[in-house]
This record gives sequence, C-alpha cells and structure tokens, in this order.
Amino acid sequence: MLTPFVCVAQWQEQTAGIMGTNIRAEVFHIDPDLRQKALDQVMIEMEHINQLMSPYIQSSELSQLNLRASNAPMEVSDEMFKVLSLSRELSELTNGAFDITFASVGYLYDYREKKRPNDESIDALIEAIDYRHIVLDDASQSVYFAHPDVKIDLGGIAKGYAVDNAIRALKAMGIEHALVSAGGDTRLLGDRMGKPWIVGIRDPRDANKQAVVIPLEDSAMSTSGDYERYFEEDGQRYHHILSPKTGRSSYEVQSVSIIGPESVYNDALSTAVFVMGLENGIGLINSLPEFEAIVMDNHRRMHYSNGLGR
Repeated sequence: MLTPFVCVAQWQEQTAGIMGTNIRAEVFHIDPDLRQKALDQVMIEMEHINQLMSPYIQSSELSQLNLRASNAPMEVSDEMFKVLSLSRELSELTNGAFDITFASVGYLYDYREKKRPNDESIDALIEAIDYRHIVLDDASQSVYFAHPDVKIDLGGIAKGYAVDNAIRALKAMGIEHALVSAGGDTRLLGDRMGKPWIVGIRDPRDANKQAVVIPLEDSAMSTSGDYERYFEEDGQRYHHILSPKTGRSSYEVQSVSIIGPESVYNDALSTAVFVMGLENGIGLINSLPEFEAIVMDNHRRMHYSNGLGR
C-alpha cells in the first residue's frame, strides 16, 4: 500500500536594513525556491526605491532634484513623477498638512547630532515650504521648483510606495499570503492561513509595549509617531514630523495609525493627521470611506475614527 505524499506549505521570513529602517517580509508558499525568490524580490524593490528616493544618497534622483530643479525644469523617471504627482494630490486633500517641501526647513535638523535650526533660520526659509512651488509638467514629465530654497523629502510616502510595489511583485509571482513591512508601514496579502494577522501599534513612550493590537486581513496600516527620530533638549522633544506652517515639530498627538487598502496613502495620511491634530485629523479620515484612524493624543488617550466602533 502506498503512503500518500502530503506536501505542507511553509512560511519563510527575511529582514534587512534598507531605507533607513527595518524591512521585514514574510511569505507563505509550498515551493521553497519560490519563497526565497519572493523574499529576495521584496528586498530588491526596497533597495530600488532607496536608490531612487533617498535624500542621503547623493546620486539618487531625489538628491539631484534638490540640487538642480530650482534652476531649470528637470526630466524625471516615471516612478518619481508618479510619486510627486500623488504627493501633490495628497497635499491638496489635506490642505497642505502633508507637504514634501517641509524639507526646505527640515534639512536643518540633525536628530542624531541633536541639532536644530534657530528661529531666524526657520523664519528665513519658511516661505519655501509650499507644495505649490513644485511645478509638474505632464507633457515633458519634468519637475521645476518655483522657489530657490525649495527642498523635498519623500520620507512620508516613499516607504509606503515601496511596500505596495513589493506586494504587487509578490502577487505577480503567485504568492497569496504575505506580509511586507518597512518601519511603520505594513501591508498584508490575504490572511495568515485561516486566521487574521495581528498587527501591533507600539506605545510611543515604551518600545517594549504595544498600545493596541488589531486583527487585519488583506489590508494595510501605517503609523507615524514622535518617537521615530527625535532628541530632547531642556525637557522639550524635537521630532521629525514638522508642521509645514511653522517648520517646527507638531505636538498635539504622539502617534497616528491609519488603516486602509494601500500603504502609499496610509503613509502620507498618517503624517497629515499627525500634523492636523486630533479633531481635524480624525475629521478628515471620517470623510474618507476606505480609511480608519487610531490616534494617541499628547495626554496618552486613545481616539478612534467612526468605522472602528469606538
């Protein structure tokens, strides 16, 4: 009598340090070679976006834009033009709370060295923070900065964009169950084989504690918090989520998590809601049917958008 051969599908995980954060991918498939190829493809996609959109790589397209686009229009790649166009749409949607030109002042902050610009330096550059200074020409696929001091940073959208690209690549390879995470941006493909994924939101003041855990399937969640890059000086926390209106850190909340179908939107919206503050931020999310929000305010109270039933 022949014993039937039973093939058990397995999970496989891989991590790497890319885009200035921890990248984690977990995939499920019966074929071990395909699992490894899928994980490798995730990391290839992350490094591709890193080389394209990092402000810390001198040869990146973003760095070249910051050097040249205020002098004359610069033709850019399809992906860069797509992300810049989407950034402009999200700036309009959020009334400027999401604005990639925050870097016009933001580049003066050095969180590792605990350095920040003085008031005079901020005041001298604050007019350069305005997404409307970014002139996009669809016909030539070019970008021009209409203010000489404009700099851009895609830190509030590039990781989400890369996560979405990685998930699309996995789908194309036949993967049906997976997780891809880049720092605070996580997207889930399918469920965890009959069970939901359990995604945690860390306590902004304790890296070893979860403030909330949420079951999710075939969805995505992004979190922005004042603990990601910051330093303290004279009892004041200076963190990387700057208000485009002031060029200074926003303080009304400690963390914002957005749940929605795509990481690229979640990523930008979590930043925007953080800047907008509790009332206006949750009001925005309540107006967007596909999205939900979880916000911890600066008194450490949790608040939820309408769809989460709180």
